[in-house]
Amino acid sequence: MDSLPAPSHLSPSALSFLDGKFHTNDVLSEASTLVAELQTQCSELDRSLNESTRRLGEGLSAYTSFSDDVNDRLSALASTCSSNAVPDGGRGEEGDGKGFREELAALAKEVARLENVRVYAETALKLNTLIGDIEDAVSHTINKHLRKPSSQNSEEPRLVAINMLKTTEGLLTSITKTQPQWKRLLSAADHRVDRALAILRPQAIADHQALLASLGWPPPLSSLASANQGLNPLLRMQADVRLKYSGNFLALCNLRELQRQRKCRQLEGHDREVARRQPLWVIEELANPLSLGSQRHFSKWIDKPEFIFTLVYKITSDYVDSMDEMLQLLIDEAKVIGYSCREEWISAMVTSLSTYLAKEIFPSYISQLEEESVTGIQSSARISWLHLIDLMIAFDKRIKSLVERSGILLFSDDNGMLQRISSLSVFCDRPDWLDLWAEIELGDALDKLKPDIEDENNWRKKVEAAVLSSCTDILKSPLISSAFLRHLSAVIERCRSLPSVTLRSKFLRLAGVPIIRKFFDSILVRCQEAEGLTALADDDAVIKVAVSNNAAHYFESALREWSEDVFFLEMDLDLDDKAELPSNADRNGEVLSESSGRVILDDEIKKLEDFRTEWVERISLVILRGFDARSRNYIKNKRQWQKVEEGWTVSKTLIDALDYLQSKMSVVEEALNSRDFVGVWRSLAAGIDQLIFNGILISSVKFHNGGVERFSSDIGVLFGVFGAWCLRPEGFFPKSSEGLKLLKLNENRVQECLAGGKRWLKENGIRHLTVTEAEKVVKNRVFSS
Repeated sequence: MDSLPAPSHLSPSALSFLDGKFHTNDVLSEASTLVAELQTQCSELDRSLNESTRRLGEGLSAYTSFSDDVNDRLSALASTCSSNAVPDGGRGEEGDGKGFREELAALAKEVARLENVRVYAETALKLNTLIGDIEDAVSHTINKHLRKPSSQNSEEPRLVAINMLKTTEGLLTSITKTQPQWKRLLSAADHRVDRALAILRPQAIADHQALLASLGWPPPLSSLASANQGLNPLLRMQADVRLKYSGNFLALCNLRELQRQRKCRQLEGHDREVARRQPLWVIEELANPLSLGSQRHFSKWIDKPEFIFTLVYKITSDYVDSMDEMLQLLIDEAKVIGYSCREEWISAMVTSLSTYLAKEIFPSYISQLEEESVTGIQSSARISWLHLIDLMIAFDKRIKSLVERSGILLFSDDNGMLQRISSLSVFCDRPDWLDLWAEIELGDALDKLKPDIEDENNWRKKVEAAVLSSCTDILKSPLISSAFLRHLSAVIERCRSLPSVTLRSKFLRLAGVPIIRKFFDSILVRCQEAEGLTALADDDAVIKVAVSNNAAHYFESALREWSEDVFFLEMDLDLDDKAELPSNADRNGEVLSESSGRVILDDEIKKLEDFRTEWVERISLVILRGFDARSRNYIKNKRQWQKVEEGWTVSKTLIDALDYLQSKMSVVEEALNSRDFVGVWRSLAAGIDQLIFNGILISSVKFHNGGVERFSSDIGVLFGVFGAWCLRPEGFFPKSSEGLKLLKLNENRVQECLAGGKRWLKENGIRHLTVTEAEKVVKNRVFSS
């Protein structure tokens, strides 16, 4: 028996095999038995190969015989056609022609079928030959590694196998497009190719790992500070080693590209995104040893994750430039389209970190949270969770700047790239963790807001310079609205770091929208309390409602400005948002609505807008009721319009109502923001206009000349009250103004009005009264003889 070569000449796979069989000196005596078993296996493989060769020969002989038979039949058909001999078969001429056509059609079908069989057989034979050559090349590669692992020609059989695999894949792709019905042939060929790849790929990766190990990769972590100063082993390769490494690098890239093409073909008609973007194996083999070496330190830093992020960033940043400088040329030479060495290196390191976080860090924190929920004892688990999220967000920002340093711009819609370089991508595979994070984030924000809500000073003091870029009016907002916006903004900023639009939308719904609703509930409760105690009869209650309205207006203006940001607009385009939200209930059990085709904040903005409109109307209604109560005697006194009240500019019975109106409006104007105040006085003006018109002008009142003069004076004073807020107050009292205009007509003009109808009203600028209302007004006019 020949002696084995020196251990240094054996390949890693051969050494591993021998170590597994002879792990102690006691089993060396079984070497002869192992040799006999290996020889038996080789004999069986040879026998199997001979049997396959024999079966192939029989198949070819059968095909030759079949082909000769087809050729004979075609020759007979040709001779029949040339002699125009049609067998009568006992039938007439018409029947003879029909039978010949039917036989000819059947024969044509048979010829087409035979042609398909021929093409199928030739294709199968070609595939069998190619795959057989692949299997031989793979076997030759393994044998060379077992016998001559240090030979410089060890790459040649692998390159041959890869080239044959490319040829085979091209043929299989052609079959898939032209003959998709040959599913069994494709399946059988893929099965054999997959078996060859299952042997070739691990061996190629093992050889690459061995080559890297011989180069001194991975370098010790202590050399990180000098990674760019020449201690990177890849930068210290000699020319012959560099050539060998380049060949190995290209072979592994070609093998990976071949695997990608196969996946794309096999997933034709399905989701091919899985196969289109796969990491580069060569970069993974550089990153994985460093990651494994680092994880020995990670286990000591479970309670201090900031050290983990610092070390990973240090490794990533120290080697990224040298990797990019050396390996990008090889990637371009391998014709791997759409890949950047810089991106792949960063992605590999971040992926390893995310994997460790998902396997070790997050489960540890979740177990602490579960223990806290069971025992009911408050611990630091939630604080630790939020601290970890802060570290991840800060790490992702540094990584993003590292990617963009080379001029690569990252866009928010490039979710695939963002996920590969974001440690927060752990939430893509674990949406339940995202729910937990949103719950913790929301609880933390509400806990911080609770003392702010209970502090009355935050409702009394105003926000300084509360002017938004979209609003030039000082909204007189209390500090509480600024506190809510500050916490909501913090949640949104953390949400921006998530690498997926779907995750951002879901997180914002779970953690951001409930904060808005908490704000809405707070201002609503204060308004209801004010209304319940005094029905808004006193000034303090009105001021309390006005302050809540100011807060709502300021909050709404901020949300409108935010909703115009691309961050929110792109959520509108996310069609998978509803599918990603199995449950839309917040932590208090309230259902979160989903707006299809609208910005995520639109529902909340609409609720705040409706809130303001409702309470502006209530303030107006309360003041209108007070004015009505104080002007009741004025409206019911019908005799006062028959004479002039000497010495009075305004009726005595109207003075109290006007004083109340002016007093209340001064309070509202001082407390309420100017935009909502406009709504108050306009609504109030419309109510008073209707009150005066219905109670005086179209009631059974007789207006003499003195009464018209008196009514005109009263209305002028009323207009003067509203003149402080507009230039033409009579325009907001359309019915009263036009009724007074009709009362001032002389007797002839009154008759024209009664006769002219709608056309006369339109010609004389009476546009807010109907013909019936106008007739009632002018009929109440009494002219003295």
